[in-house]
Amino acid sequence: MRSVTRTLTMIVVLGAVLGTSACSDGAGSSSAQSSASDAGVIAPIIVQLADQDGRTVTVGLDNVVDLVAVDPKAWTATIADPSIAEFVAGGTRGGATFNPGLQPLAAGTTEVTLKNGSDGSTVVFTLEVTEE
Repeated sequence: MRSVTRTLTMIVVLGAVLGTSACSDGAGSSSAQSSASDAGVIAPIIVQLADQDGRTVTVGLDNVVDLVAVDPKAWTATIADPSIAEFVAGGTRGGATFNPGLQPLAAGTTEVTLKNGSDGSTVVFTLEVTEE
């Protein structure tokens, strides 16, 4: 679990750094994803929780899903097939706030139910993990 959290944290931090540097490019021709690709780093799949209810999220086995939430600490997850993916809780670590996320474990499809402990709302979507 510590390794998964550390990996997810590094990817999110790297994505934030690349996104910030891409935004500061005066030419406007750079993007975080192309910068990440040029560096040989895969940008995480970024998902707005408010828009995902009933949808399918596809992620490669070697990537992660960053679940963007207003209150990252409030969310918990139930994964129908926990052999497909693992939930990584959001929260504050080392003075920085991190979104919750999903770490793929094996190719396949599973239902993910996220619950907000603060307001009782839920988001349910299908997670498809591919070999890529």
